[in-house]
Amino acid sequence: MDNSLKTVVLAAGCFWCLDSLARRLRGVHHVRSVYTGGSGPAIYEAVASGGTGHAEAVEISYDPEVLPDEVLYSVFFSSHDPTSLNRQGYDVGTQYRSAMFYTDDAQREEFSAAIAHAQASFDRPIVTTLEPLGRVFEAEEVHQDFHAQRPDVGYCQVIIDPKVAKLRRDYASWLKPEEERSTH
Repeated sequence: MDNSLKTVVLAAGCFWCLDSLARRLRGVHHVRSVYTGGSGPAIYEAVASGGTGHAEAVEISYDPEVLPDEVLYSVFFSSHDPTSLNRQGYDVGTQYRSAMFYTDDAQREEFSAAIAHAQASFDRPIVTTLEPLGRVFEAEEVHQDFHAQRPDVGYCQVIIDPKVAKLRRDYASWLKPEEERSTH
């Protein structure tokens, strides 16, 4: 992988949403939906039950010279409700928590500063957790780029489409060229 790329693992509720948004941003080179932050093997059925402690998360590799960290973190915080503990809309459970998974002390400090900066935009306290990045399990193929593969699924139309519209409105200058021209 290109040494100029940076990788972060973020959880913002169902991974389908952040996966779809991150893929549209300029400077993003790779996105994958993953499970992390729990114990034992991670497969969808076990994680969805809430019994493993894993979060549905998204691993994002990007060029910070093209997409500044602050912009990515702003998209992250504005794409979900980071003041809601273990819940995003109808998705309830620790697997849907808001979390930032750090690889070292420097990244932990960076994430902590991002939370402090984002707090000014919210009336209630942000409950996004800072957690050490442990073992990462790639989610099943069906979950990768879910929105693009299944745009007619109700969840995509009701939950993800409005988030994409908000991204296009609020972050238009940070979208990949093909997104700037897209109307869907």
